[in-house]
Amino acid sequence: MTLPSNNPARFAQAAGAPAPSAIATDVEGLEADMTTLPGGAPAYIARPRTGGDFPIILVAQEIFGLHEHIRDIVRRFAKLGFLAIAPDFLIRYGDPQEAPDIEAIRAIVAKVPDAETMEIFDQALAYAATKGGDAKRAAITGFCWGGRVAWLYAAHNPQLLACIPWYGRLDGPHTPAQPRWPIDIAGELKTPTLGLYGGADPSIPAELIETMRERLKKAQAPAEIIIYADAPHAFFADYRDSYRRDAASDAWEKALAFLRAKGVG
Repeated sequence: MTLPSNNPARFAQAAGAPAPSAIATDVEGLEADMTTLPGGAPAYIARPRTGGDFPIILVAQEIFGLHEHIRDIVRRFAKLGFLAIAPDFLIRYGDPQEAPDIEAIRAIVAKVPDAETMEIFDQALAYAATKGGDAKRAAITGFCWGGRVAWLYAAHNPQLLACIPWYGRLDGPHTPAQPRWPIDIAGELKTPTLGLYGGADPSIPAELIETMRERLKKAQAPAEIIIYADAPHAFFADYRDSYRRDAASDAWEKALAFLRAKGVG
């Protein structure tokens, strides 16, 4: 089944009008477009126009779907020499870009089985390898709900060289569709992971982050979590009022340095 793709120039309705700080990355020197994965899920992919054997970065979207902010991040990575791909793992259950508010989006997200999401990212990685990517140099990053997905996928696929979750929820309702959370897989994690979190994020309390750190340490997992003390949730989302330029810039540089240190880049 081929699913509908979304307008690449649009931000999600429920996110509000984009802030003046929204970053716009052009496609000069890139091949960037929507594609369809073998299982039917749409994905946005970008890579340098010339060359090959690019390191692969999987990008997991926010709850707002595969909208313009996530596509821009894909292009930012491509400008740096990556083959970046963001599969739309939510669209089978509704379109977050068209949802009128956050509650409507949460209702969509709650339906999405984690097992299916893991399969879609498996497909995205395999597809990227057929488009000039080097599957032996692959990593995942994700934002908001995608940060949660990044943690889970790193445990699912320990062949990844790196994982960078941005303010992904660590715990929540355990349901048949979503039976485990990052807090549950801390003891299984083998992929080097750098978590980037805001200290002023009420949706992810400091106590929960400390519990996660303790479980990672106990398991001797190759992971660390950096907290930006005054940063709220979505501090990297340059199109929203939550954006904090200093924290976002520092975290981006740390993320890139982490990828290079782990052999991705």
